[in-house]
Amino acid sequence: MKNFILSLDQGTTSSRAIVFDRHGKALATAQKEFTQHYPHAGWVEHNPEEIWWTQAGVAVEALSKAGIESTNIAAIGITNQRETTVVWNRKTGKPLYNAIVWQDRRTADYCDVLKEEGLSQLIMDKTGLVIDAYFSATKIRWILDNVKGAQQLANEGKLAFGTIDTWLIWNLTHGKLHITDVSNASRTMLFNIHTLSWDEELLRIFDIPASVLPEVKTSSEIYGYTTGLLGAGIPISGIAGDQQAALFGQMCIDPGMVKNTYGTGCFMVMNIGDKPIVSKNNLLTTVAWKIGNETTYALEGSIFIAGAVVQWLRDGLGVIEKSDDIEKLAAKVKDSDGIYFVPAFAGMGAPHWNQHARGTLFGITRGSTAANIAHAALDSIAYQTFDVLQAMQNDCGIEICELRVDGGATVNNQLMQFQSNLLQKKVVRPKYTETTALGAAYLAGLAVNYWSDTEELRQHWQMGRTFVPELDKESTAKLIKGWHRAIAASHAWADNNE
Repeated sequence: MKNFILSLDQGTTSSRAIVFDRHGKALATAQKEFTQHYPHAGWVEHNPEEIWWTQAGVAVEALSKAGIESTNIAAIGITNQRETTVVWNRKTGKPLYNAIVWQDRRTADYCDVLKEEGLSQLIMDKTGLVIDAYFSATKIRWILDNVKGAQQLANEGKLAFGTIDTWLIWNLTHGKLHITDVSNASRTMLFNIHTLSWDEELLRIFDIPASVLPEVKTSSEIYGYTTGLLGAGIPISGIAGDQQAALFGQMCIDPGMVKNTYGTGCFMVMNIGDKPIVSKNNLLTTVAWKIGNETTYALEGSIFIAGAVVQWLRDGLGVIEKSDDIEKLAAKVKDSDGIYFVPAFAGMGAPHWNQHARGTLFGITRGSTAANIAHAALDSIAYQTFDVLQAMQNDCGIEICELRVDGGATVNNQLMQFQSNLLQKKVVRPKYTETTALGAAYLAGLAVNYWSDTEELRQHWQMGRTFVPELDKESTAKLIKGWHRAIAASHAWADNNE
């Protein structure tokens, strides 16, 4: 009996695989971290082959832990770090260069040139995106410009580009499928979110041959079948970028519902229904998913550094041994003692969008301790989320009543309580917080009739804990004023870089 769905969750720092049952419960999980490469300041790369090896390895491990065979899997869903760019040789399947990660800032100056050429509005109108090094188009252009012979191979139709979903599916099918879905395509800066197709004018602007691009599919359909590693014949039937998958996994399927995922970065996404809204507050308009003939759009605020600030305290400063130690260290003090931490290690995302900003600490005194800095680091995640939620409310004109949260950092009760205090709103954590993988599983299962419809899926979502504000509005406003002083100072640092 094909009683389970296998979800492949390929993230920025690790590859995971989770086996789900019909109730949306995880039967088994396997996870493996992989190497982060920082060849120059502001550059971030991954080895695409290591991504594939780790993802394939945890898929096999998860099946083994669950005590099942590949023949017990009804379908595979894939969710992935978005924008991260791989270019490979169609014949050999070998990457031309490392994957350039979404956090990478090497094309920031090129983005400035595009802005100076007056292309910001055109690109926003077509793609819903701001011009930024975050997205895939400038990363592709860099590879074609900087890898010897790459442009010639691209012109001859010998290269393939993909975000990580495309790369995994290429390998799962031994090169038979070169595809992506609308949610990932909408993050490339080459995809027209109104026509739901690659845009010829944008391809000309970036001088990227259409032949390198994958075919764009819906987010829930049978695309093809596995060969080799996991056994032949398992349907691959769900794809969504990680934040869109989390929105679906949180069952934010009605317009106006909002979720925030606390991972390496922090991503707030609001379902805005079947028509794209162009943001007036520096948010992104993106495709959430397409199921059948129905396309759902979303507003998104992308915060580049969230959980990664905890990793930096662990790996960069060595003030904690394990990421889990952050809550205990921060709890040694009642607050940050006036310290504000702007963790712009990869520039500032929404709603500030300053790609030249860098991480800054303000308010340090002789009495400041590691515990105060740890507290400020956690606080920074909540402050950044506050800014995005305010922008979202201003764009949609709707007062958001509750924020559904998920991702690894949501286990930190101190952070979730502070988040509720800042927002002066309910913060709702579901029983199962790994909703990204669950969303991909849901999309895959719908395509093969493992689940009948979204109403059946809605019954699976269960509230875990709700946090309500415990700080008065006046105290909250004072904290936020200090945060915005720190943001202004960080902008000044970035702008005075002559």
